[in-house]
Amino acid sequence: MGKPTGFIEWPRAAAPKRAKSERLQDWHEISLKQAPDVTRQQAGRCMDCGVPFCHQGCPLGNAIPDFNELIWQDRWKAAFINLTSTNNFPEFTGRLCPAPCEAACVLAINQDPVTIEQVEKEIIERAYVEGWVVPRLPTSRTGRKVAVVGSGPAGLAAAAQLNQAGHLVTVYERDDKPGGLLRYGIPDFKMEKDVIDRRLAVLEAEGIRFRTGVDVGRNPSWRELRDTHDALVIAVGARVPRELDVPGRDLVGVHQAMDYLEDQNRAVADAAYRRRYDAKGQRVIILGGGDTGSDCLGTALRQGAAHVMQVELMPKPPELRTVDNPWPQWPAVFTTSSSQEEGGVRAFALMTKRLTGTDGRLTTLHAIQVQLQRGDDGRTRLVERPGTELELPVDRLILAMGFVGPDTTTLREQLGVALDGRGNVAVNAQFATDVDGVFCAGDARRGASLIVTAISDGRETARHVDAWLAGGRSILPTRGVDLPVGGRL
Repeated sequence: MGKPTGFIEWPRAAAPKRAKSERLQDWHEISLKQAPDVTRQQAGRCMDCGVPFCHQGCPLGNAIPDFNELIWQDRWKAAFINLTSTNNFPEFTGRLCPAPCEAACVLAINQDPVTIEQVEKEIIERAYVEGWVVPRLPTSRTGRKVAVVGSGPAGLAAAAQLNQAGHLVTVYERDDKPGGLLRYGIPDFKMEKDVIDRRLAVLEAEGIRFRTGVDVGRNPSWRELRDTHDALVIAVGARVPRELDVPGRDLVGVHQAMDYLEDQNRAVADAAYRRRYDAKGQRVIILGGGDTGSDCLGTALRQGAAHVMQVELMPKPPELRTVDNPWPQWPAVFTTSSSQEEGGVRAFALMTKRLTGTDGRLTTLHAIQVQLQRGDDGRTRLVERPGTELELPVDRLILAMGFVGPDTTTLREQLGVALDGRGNVAVNAQFATDVDGVFCAGDARRGASLIVTAISDGRETARHVDAWLAGGRSILPTRGVDLPVGGRL
């Protein structure tokens, strides 16, 4: 383990952040580099538990106590090799993952957990600086061609693994650049896009081909793509947003969160790009209290909004775990995101009833307070509180209420893949659809989820595709496999 008394001696120390007054003036990442000695201390807090529940919390099965121990020993390269044996993209998870591993950390029973996510980020960032991240070319090529549609974390992970197995992989992306929601859905203040570009350069050097601006389903069709490849991986995400079905939804000034975030991300990437959505001087309301809503909050603040309110339908969570939310479950407690630290107002237990405006433009949101109530059937539901109606002035309403699933229209028409009861692509235990040679990974098969889950899905899908192509067993590792770290490094 790290230092046996480390978790007693040292408190949790998160990565330092730029001052709010500074970071609100630009779009650069808010987090700063952590000093190596501080990272070593934080890794040294790891208790190397007899049963490390962080493994259960991490969808990738990362060997967390192992790389913490290596960092404590100041063996950074060995920690890098260990971490990347199970995680293709620690630079993504180290910035964007909500860290279910930390929620499951045994130390979190009665103390603050180990800063696992930050340790991952420091490992991979040092690896880039030291030159340890280099292209790993396959030892041989199978000659089999695999098409991966979608270049988000699931698609990239599947492509990376299949390429290492020796297959010829081409990634098809509808947008002008690869990355999916990593590029156009995540604000730069959480992850600058050169982080994606440097990883893409490594993947290309390893032999993966990227074809951008290709809208599969139109040209080429899904059937054409399947017929010209030995296998096909669907990794298109779950980008169909949940709608607000109330009168006034069609007023000018109401739009979906992803449209808003993508617009700003494109403006950051290209100074000549003309934004469609600008909140400067406006009263902004964001419906949805999750990560996407917080991203919209940080974006509106940086655009210079006059007032921003983030509204949640559910009541305010408790400050501490309740008896029915024990460790190591995900803690359903009140939290504050980095964007929420920067400003704005948060409101809870408000249901939008209708929207009104003047001359076709939004001016007012009409809402009512709600509360949780248990019915005679034992189920808990939201009920309105009579007499609590209120009107909120608003110029721009951003809908950040989550996603309902993937767009499967052309998939069903051209390939005939089956869907599950929620409208996601149906797969078996091998991530295979009911169409021969067609597999599915990530949010397209499970619904909107976490980046770390998407990477895990991509890796597992690749292993099953490789086994299917080989007519037997895959050479790719299983989830969370312990690989050697190459001796003392």
